[in-house]
Amino acid sequence: MNRILITGGAGFLGSHLCDALLERGTDVVCVDNFFSGYKDNIRHLFSHSYFELIRHDIIHPLFLEVDKIYNLACPASPLYYQNNAIKTVKTSVMGTINMLGLAKRIKARILLASTSEVYGNPAVHPQKESYWGNVNPVGVRSCYDEGKRVAETLMMDYHRQNNVDTRIVRIFNTYGPRMAINDGRVVSNFIVQALRGEPVTVYGDGTQTRSFCYVSDLIDAFILTMDKEGFTQPVNLGNPAESTILELAEKIIKLTKSSSKIIRKPLPSDDPVRRCPDISLAKEKLGWQPKIGLEEGLLKTIAYFRERLDLKKK
Repeated sequence: MNRILITGGAGFLGSHLCDALLERGTDVVCVDNFFSGYKDNIRHLFSHSYFELIRHDIIHPLFLEVDKIYNLACPASPLYYQNNAIKTVKTSVMGTINMLGLAKRIKARILLASTSEVYGNPAVHPQKESYWGNVNPVGVRSCYDEGKRVAETLMMDYHRQNNVDTRIVRIFNTYGPRMAINDGRVVSNFIVQALRGEPVTVYGDGTQTRSFCYVSDLIDAFILTMDKEGFTQPVNLGNPAESTILELAEKIIKLTKSSSKIIRKPLPSDDPVRRCPDISLAKEKLGWQPKIGLEEGLLKTIAYFRERLDLKKK
């Protein structure tokens, strides 16, 4: 039986990956330090005979015997990763070194959850994997952007120098159940504000674009990437359907049947103006493309937050 380690396994993406792998009959070891992950995301798995939880910070070495490693540990929301910028860099750099060291020792295949943030504020649209990016190395978001860029460098160097079997996925905006209520990301912010009847806050003029991928589509792509033989190059994973932030706000207000009004605030520093993946490589190499449209995904996410907010009221 495959034994798989998931770092950041109690996070938004990690917990969904735990579910998907356990459904396949895999032995799952979930590692999390609960800096931005939640036990509630994985509480339903505690009695599962193939599930194991270890509280650990991957800044420190970890010694386990596993067949595959999904390295997802790192806060991905600006609110969290800017809260402790040095910790964020350490998780991406030292954490990745420790996981690569483990993979090298036990000859495990390792996948890095990288990010579309490696493209910075892109001067090329849509973004292909061959684009090197336009990143500010000294800005407030640099701890995350540059941390992930170094993590990618480490993955490729360990692959070239030590023959470690590596995979790199560049994740574009993903949303769905188990996002944190105070996540600070646009989908969760808008849904929570709309459900509470609060003003929906759009930063800037709202014409900046993002592409939103539903979580189950992304998890399918993770597993396909991990299972693909000899696929060491970075691959974009996201939904290429582009939407402006203003359109997203209006759609969420409509779907929640909210009376909320849209208000505007200044755009944060280094916030990218356009972000959209070119997923030709994922289609060609993995036979993957997203299946769930924005409205369908938003309705599922709204239902989750409605339930969570009701629980918090009691």
